[in-house]
Amino acid sequence: MSRISDIIEDIKEQYLEEDNNIPWIIGFSGGKDSTTVLTLVWRALLLVRKERGQQALSRQVFVVNNDTLVENPIITDYIVEVLDCIKKGATQQNLPIRVEITLPKLEDSFWISFLGKGYPVPNNQFRWCTERLKIKPTSQFILDKVDAMGEAIVLIGTRLSESATRAKSIRKHEIKGHRLTKHPLNPNTFTYAPIKELYLEEVWYVLSKEPSPWGYDNDKLFQIYADASADDYECPTMITDKTQPSCGQSRFGCWVCTVVKEDKSMKALVEHGNAWMAPMLAYRDLMVEGRNISENRYSTRRNGQAAVDAEGHNMGNYTFEYRKDMLKRLLILQRDLQKIKPHMELISNQELVAIQINWFRDGFFSPKVTDIFNDVYNRTMPFENMQYEERLLLEQVCRDTPEDYHLINDLVSLQKSKTILMNNNGLQGDIERRLDNYINERR
Repeated sequence: MSRISDIIEDIKEQYLEEDNNIPWIIGFSGGKDSTTVLTLVWRALLLVRKERGQQALSRQVFVVNNDTLVENPIITDYIVEVLDCIKKGATQQNLPIRVEITLPKLEDSFWISFLGKGYPVPNNQFRWCTERLKIKPTSQFILDKVDAMGEAIVLIGTRLSESATRAKSIRKHEIKGHRLTKHPLNPNTFTYAPIKELYLEEVWYVLSKEPSPWGYDNDKLFQIYADASADDYECPTMITDKTQPSCGQSRFGCWVCTVVKEDKSMKALVEHGNAWMAPMLAYRDLMVEGRNISENRYSTRRNGQAAVDAEGHNMGNYTFEYRKDMLKRLLILQRDLQKIKPHMELISNQELVAIQINWFRDGFFSPKVTDIFNDVYNRTMPFENMQYEERLLLEQVCRDTPEDYHLINDLVSLQKSKTILMNNNGLQGDIERRLDNYINERR
């Protein structure tokens, strides 16, 4: 197809531009569009080497995947396979392509924000997840490359035909007669959208016409789209009868996404042979249902500002009771899934520790995260903030006043929480609040 050949030629010319070999960064989600971008870039690099030799491949290309830690598990498994294949393919073919994975900071993760700090789950008015889980990690990677090289070029898989909104956004930032446009967020960074003129049918043509240049089986990608589709808008094959699966407007993202009214992709995956995901969908729906229930939320925000609407409904962060209930439900969900998929992890041990730290900071010392974990998993995992010898000594000193033992242990917890998060801001205030609580309990 001549249009595809023209795009490959365009990519090749841009790669060979004399711009001090500014690194290229390809945002790779594993979906059809980002896979198409990488496919065409890969083919362009092979042409550069064929025409000019290995020395011409002097520009580094970073394939960057952003892991939000709450991705749809089917997509996560697929991405792990694909990225591993890309790494091996680039090494074997001696191409300057390097795979990188970005992660949100621990304190920004979904579970710590939701269950630790009590942030209401995202909706269109309060969409904190995009900034914390996606934009910040990737932006930091870009900034690091800009610091090292002075500039960076980000290749994106946006297309004009995706939607009127997307087309308007592309047109707004493009510079007529130029391939590159200024990045809207990051300084000294440019964007390049090589497939912006492609139609959906052409995207599927690229992915089906020839084998993946890094040796992966694109039929697996087709199948994921087929299983996750509720209509036939994005089907990579021509539908001739009802026995063929459809490949609809699938938008793969976080399995906990509460911004959309209904997670059609996940629902379709459940209906197409992935029944084990149904409890995950139910948990996601439970988060949506519980979001605006007044009893689940405080009358103030975390900064102390009043948060009650005109009708008297609480609109602050989630109560401790709701947070610990939803944590228990999540751990039950994880436990039950692990009976089917032993390596399934919905929440990490690091996140559990960080949730406990945030509970300490909010003045909640009982029950502890480990109490809930041990109850769900029927274990006796300890969670003490002092060494064994220290505990024995303190227990002896506080033999007649056990409440003093708990106070000191709580204060140690607060101090260690700041150490773990490498942030001592507010430590004095946290300690003063715990002491005030202690004094009030003794009156």
